[in-house]
Amino acid sequence: MDVVREKNMILSPAWLVTAIVTFIFGFTVLGYLAYRTGTGQPPIPREVRSADGAVLYSKQDVLAGQQLFQKYGLMQYGTLFGHGAYLGPDFTAEYLHTSGLKAHAYYLTQGLPQAEAAEKVRAELKANNYDPGTGTLTFTPAQASAHTDLIAYFGQMFGPVETQKGLRRPYLQDQEEVKKLTAYFSWAAWVSAATRPGTNHSYTNNWPPDDLAGNRPTPGVLMWSVISLVALLCGAGLIFFLFGRYETLGWHGSEEAPQGKYPAPQDTRLTPSQRTVAWYFLVVAGLFLLQGLLGGINAHYHVERAGFYGLSLGDFLPYNLSRMWHVQLALFFVASSFLAMGIFLTPMIAGKEPRHQDKLALILLGALVVVVLGSLSGEAMSLLGKLATSGPWFWVGTQGWEYLDLGRLWQILLTAGMLIWLVILIRGMADRLKGEHPGNMPWLFIYSAISIPLFYAAGMLFGKTTHFSQIEFWRFWVVHLWVEDFLELFTTIMVAYVFLLLGVVRARVATTIIYLDIILYSIGGVIGTMHHLYFSGTPEIHMALGAFFSAMEVIPLLLLTYEAWKFMRLGAPAGSSMLSTQANVFPHKWAVMFLIAVGFWNFLGAGVFGFLINLPIVSYYEIGTQWTANHGHGAMMGVYGMLSLGFFMFVARYFLPMDRASDRAMGIAFWCTNIGLALMLFINLFPVGMLQLNQILATSYWEGRQPEFFLLPLVRLFEWLRLPGDILFLVGILPVVYLAVRMFANRNREVREPGKG
Repeated sequence: MDVVREKNMILSPAWLVTAIVTFIFGFTVLGYLAYRTGTGQPPIPREVRSADGAVLYSKQDVLAGQQLFQKYGLMQYGTLFGHGAYLGPDFTAEYLHTSGLKAHAYYLTQGLPQAEAAEKVRAELKANNYDPGTGTLTFTPAQASAHTDLIAYFGQMFGPVETQKGLRRPYLQDQEEVKKLTAYFSWAAWVSAATRPGTNHSYTNNWPPDDLAGNRPTPGVLMWSVISLVALLCGAGLIFFLFGRYETLGWHGSEEAPQGKYPAPQDTRLTPSQRTVAWYFLVVAGLFLLQGLLGGINAHYHVERAGFYGLSLGDFLPYNLSRMWHVQLALFFVASSFLAMGIFLTPMIAGKEPRHQDKLALILLGALVVVVLGSLSGEAMSLLGKLATSGPWFWVGTQGWEYLDLGRLWQILLTAGMLIWLVILIRGMADRLKGEHPGNMPWLFIYSAISIPLFYAAGMLFGKTTHFSQIEFWRFWVVHLWVEDFLELFTTIMVAYVFLLLGVVRARVATTIIYLDIILYSIGGVIGTMHHLYFSGTPEIHMALGAFFSAMEVIPLLLLTYEAWKFMRLGAPAGSSMLSTQANVFPHKWAVMFLIAVGFWNFLGAGVFGFLINLPIVSYYEIGTQWTANHGHGAMMGVYGMLSLGFFMFVARYFLPMDRASDRAMGIAFWCTNIGLALMLFINLFPVGMLQLNQILATSYWEGRQPEFFLLPLVRLFEWLRLPGDILFLVGILPVVYLAVRMFANRNREVREPGKG
């Protein structure tokens, strides 16, 4: 394959300069916020004492309680500060509200009237009795009495399985473990109610909403919500004005697609490393199937808490384990697909392949399988109590934080695997990069590939005893920056290269789209990461900047969705349709259809549903509810899941003939997964989230997060109405498995002679 090198930059150097400046700006601000996270984090008292001087618990107890929270996977059972799973309670709100009720009862027994007792409880919870000089926090007699009662309360919650009702929870046999876990929840509740020094609100900006604790929206929550809306409207107006004006002037050059014949996949001689991709997509299909089945099980737990149509499933696959596996497999499924696509595209971009690339690819695949099997097994052992608290649970079991549940050893090995993948790409591209301008597409491909292991590794910048606020800061570098920004960038570059290699767009158009993506996401997406940390103990500046810039994130989604549609429309040569069903016109119909679905879900799932919950005033009431799950499924499966399937369909055409069976299988996979996902969102997650939000507004956050909410008749109706969509989605996975098996069986296919069918 002949490769054309461009020693000069295809676009004006102003694009490169703008991209670098916006990138530096975003991470400079993020660096400052990292500093403020450390200096503004809520203190963990050295000791918590009652008014008579008795020690209730210590800092060591709080940190030990945090480790128990991690080891037993309680973030996949309920939430802490609103982050985690949505079916169990929020432990911050659980302790805060229950302790308030018990303190209120304490004062009633002393003869205080209802209103006076409630006001006294409210005042005591708001008072910050922490002495930074001695590191001592003093509880009032009512607070100390409530804490003692709550040790028994949580001891019952995590008691013997036969005494538990509803979802299966870990059984904490050691009473000391119960005390330490309660100490952790007590600290979290204190942080959410006590006034932050120098302000008139708590360390969590008065979250969670609770009248008994005096927690109501702060002026900042309302103000930054309004400013976010203004920023969105003004920013969108300005961007679309400039975009329309310069588009009219031909800002990315001629939109006329190159006229040429599509390269026939069956005429393409695959390199050894490209043939190994059939192994990868066999793994991808297996992970996708297992992930989908676990999703169905998780959904069924909403209507049958301890079983599966009478089977006592919760005894050996409790909800927190099935959900942890479901989330981890989603990441593994997407990551495996991206690794495979990078390996497959590299020889096509470079024009040749160095020796032994296939061996490196198989080594990487073996490492990936070891990480998947090892991490899932370790998570099960940790959650089922098979790893001692004093043992290596953090390293080989689970770190216990959502999306970073896998043990630290497996996280290190996965990062090492990504580095091997990076070596494969750089090794394969080395000759192509020589003489190529550093601002052109080949180098952009490598830059984005470097960001994949780099920003995933940010999830290792905390340890087992790190403060929760700092853990959340670095965790969301992975959840948001890695997933929503840098995987998005790598996606844009790979899709651009797909169309460029097919000969259906010009390099100038493809490069322009990439730079537009870099600039717009650097402006909004980087600092917008902070919208996850409104109520995690960070200073108010995190909410201010996070709200403002996360509103700006919607603009690139609107703009790039529009550009992506035009981008794909350019693939239609004169007088024909890119999506024609005629095999001799365009062989990658279903790959493009999945890419169109990505644009749709990017706008709706990530953009509309994301912005809906990112406003501080909305997030204040809905965080940790089904609206969060609605956005998560629409963005994760709708964007990255569909994108992974698009990559799968693109590569499949290089292994499979364009026969009726493969075309039909791809069509079934497309329609079933997309319609199934739409039914899941619009018939279940969105309406249930609305009912839950209404419950919270009418009562309290604590009540809206109680598991009993899902037992309400109307909620149960919507939960059962999800079943057809889930079944349809699972049906859509089966053709993917079928195609993967056929690809694997045909991995050594011969190249047909030119001119022959």
